[in-house]
Amino acid sequence: MPEKAPTAAQLRKLDREILALLNERAAAALARGDAKDEAAEGVADPAVLQYAVDNNDGPLSAAAVQHVFRELLSGIRAAGRSLRVAYLGPEYTYSHLAAIARFGQSAELLPVASIAAVFEEVERGDAEFGVVPIENSTDGRVADSLECLAKVRADASGAGVGDDPARLKPQASSLKPQAFLQICGEVPLRIHHCLLGRGTRSEIRRVCSKPQALSQCRNWLSAHLPNVKLEPTSSTAEAASLAAAEPDTAAIAAEQAAVNHGLGVLARNIEDNPENVTRFAVIGTAAGERTGRDKTALVFEAPHKPGALADAMAIFKRQKLNLTWIESFPIPQARGRYLFFLEFQGHPADLRVKRAIASLEKKSLRLVVLGSYAEAAVVG
Repeated sequence: MPEKAPTAAQLRKLDREILALLNERAAAALARGDAKDEAAEGVADPAVLQYAVDNNDGPLSAAAVQHVFRELLSGIRAAGRSLRVAYLGPEYTYSHLAAIARFGQSAELLPVASIAAVFEEVERGDAEFGVVPIENSTDGRVADSLECLAKVRADASGAGVGDDPARLKPQASSLKPQAFLQICGEVPLRIHHCLLGRGTRSEIRRVCSKPQALSQCRNWLSAHLPNVKLEPTSSTAEAASLAAAEPDTAAIAAEQAAVNHGLGVLARNIEDNPENVTRFAVIGTAAGERTGRDKTALVFEAPHKPGALADAMAIFKRQKLNLTWIESFPIPQARGRYLFFLEFQGHPADLRVKRAIASLEKKSLRLVVLGSYAEAAVVG
């Protein structure tokens, strides 16, 4: 015999119990001082979110459980103190979605016009954190973000990025956590592109989006809309605005942008790579606490001689540290010289990491640790 469906009164009783537990959880966190922790690397603690997912028996999906707990933690922080987070706007861009995924919607999310402006907001103290893209699984590094990181840390040491390394050697080390800008968290966000528009797919004569989004959907566009004009825009939000104004124009953007601009979803998940992920860095002035599942990022310049880079890489092999990312980056106004960005598993408090950094410093013309942060699971 099938179970009797719960009555409306029973559902309301459950709602009251949930509400009471939510407020009890918030009161406990506030009493502990969690909301006033100035060193916290973000509202939505990845460990709390993962714990909730691991203990979820359904029928709610893991994503739904994460959303509930993310907003709970965001509301707790907002009850204790305001939190301002700068991101590359406008609203409903992927940077906005990454900021929501990390900090929740109770935080004050501040859209700015450029990646450099995100850094400026945090440097000036107008925002406590910033969210910037640093790497995409299809298109690779985001050069503007890496350049800003290198510039900010060079300025913190009192030297320009392109200065003579021989002059900088005495002050090359910045290994202890300090109150200047650094990476203190990451948000790997799964990117699902949608084709948005007012009319039907057959009416489309132009598709607009950021160059990266157009690139990440080029095979789908070639197969399904081979004769349309592809027009780059400064953001996916700008593309959605154009699509809202002109029936023969479609935008490639997140599905959330359709709701904001009154558009229909003409096709979902049109990215060529189903594992399309953009990684965002959370920047702030507080060093990330050691969690046991950390990553550390640094930038260094190797001497321009045979084997110098190989010698630097051998250090990580000797210390049994796994490299997760390496990029070379030309130093502005210094022809033939390069900075190398490295990311590896471990925290500067770990003995092997301390040894590796100390050894690498001896072989580098300059070295700066960009930050340490907990390794985060992909969201979205």
